[in-house]
Amino acid sequence: MAPAMGMKRPAAAAAATATQTVTLPAPDARAAEIMSFIRSYVVPEGFPDSVTPSYVPYMTWRALKHFFGGAMGVFTTRTLLNSVGVAQSRATSGAVAINWILKDGAGRVGKMLFARQGKKFDYDLKQLRFSGDLLMELGAGIELATAAFPQLFLPMACIANVVKNVAAVTSTSTRTPIYKAYAKGENIGDVTAKGESVGNIADLLGTGLSILISKRNPSLVTSFAFLSCGYLLSSYHEVRSVVLNTLNTARFTVAVDSFIKSGHVPSLKEGNSQETIFNPPWRHQPVAIGSRFGEAFQEPASFVAIRPLFEDERYIVTYNPTKDKVYALLKDQAKPDDILKAAFHAHVLLHFINASHANLNARKRMNSNRSYQNANPLNMDFIPHIAESCKIVTSSYGVFKKKAREQGWIMSESLLNPGRARLCGIERCATSWGMLTHGKTGKEGETNQKKYWTNKLLRE
Repeated sequence: MAPAMGMKRPAAAAAATATQTVTLPAPDARAAEIMSFIRSYVVPEGFPDSVTPSYVPYMTWRALKHFFGGAMGVFTTRTLLNSVGVAQSRATSGAVAINWILKDGAGRVGKMLFARQGKKFDYDLKQLRFSGDLLMELGAGIELATAAFPQLFLPMACIANVVKNVAAVTSTSTRTPIYKAYAKGENIGDVTAKGESVGNIADLLGTGLSILISKRNPSLVTSFAFLSCGYLLSSYHEVRSVVLNTLNTARFTVAVDSFIKSGHVPSLKEGNSQETIFNPPWRHQPVAIGSRFGEAFQEPASFVAIRPLFEDERYIVTYNPTKDKVYALLKDQAKPDDILKAAFHAHVLLHFINASHANLNARKRMNSNRSYQNANPLNMDFIPHIAESCKIVTSSYGVFKKKAREQGWIMSESLLNPGRARLCGIERCATSWGMLTHGKTGKEGETNQKKYWTNKLLRE
């Protein structure tokens, strides 16, 4: 009996062990598994150490923007279908299909035409991104307007689709550089995939909620106003939260202005937060880099006056009071660092000129007066400012570069959008002009030569 009883004990132990292996996991473990599953779709692997700190605010605002965009899509699609005749029996299926195909075709043409902008997507990334979202809402507004003018469906839908496809090109072209700024290592693909996943999830949630709301037939005007405000507000904060370490025109202006006023170059976060996001086309730009001779100088004589100040430089900086603008002209030998120095010099000169006037508006009104223009045809009055700016730049440009690099800024002239114009063979022309101004020829010959060299210099 004893051996038999001994044989039963291992069987009982095995049964107990088997019972333990099928024990259900604790609730905390199940919640952890669910969270891990969700995280695998919405955040990059290794989060938060695999991305920069500004990633979370950016993705939060991006999700909100896609939520409002998805909600808006329900109303615009419904309006277009009603306008084209799907909801009514007035249009045949063939006419509906043709109208819809033409609408989409016009959008693709607009996308191809706008793609030639190319480099602008790099140096004005944030500005173009926000402008693209403005265009997206403009297109949505035109689509909703087809409800009031269904007989104009085709032209209005084509215009709306062109506008929205231009916005789509902007969004697509600026997406990768933004994600690249958040990736700490070689994980840009992971960051991009998770970012798009978050956008799609938010878009689906907005679409679902909008479908439920649309069943109650809310006012199109009210719905558009609310959703557009939410979309644009989210877009603005989304772009504002992006932190880039390159110095484009807007961020370069912030950095140089801060350095001139306080001797301090702002950090990456400070510089990006102070950057101007929306630049309307009609806004006056006080600095131009890589300009043509005829734009910068009213007459070659003003060039002759300041030329000695830039004998050792591969650029020339001047101010045109008629246009109220500082110009940086690049010589044909200019290197990347010369372009950066020219841009820095232009902002220093602008600071001197602004300080010498009570305010910019007063100067504009002064230059618009005909008698003032006739009394001061040249920009000779600003030569002392140009000479003083040369001294400041000589001693401070190297300091500025050093402090900018210490803050993490990448110095690249390509993002400053320098123009393609270069000063070629201008020394010979200027020498001839100088000889003429010293009475080397007769009056009649001098007049003709002045006209000749003026036209030649202005063309160059």
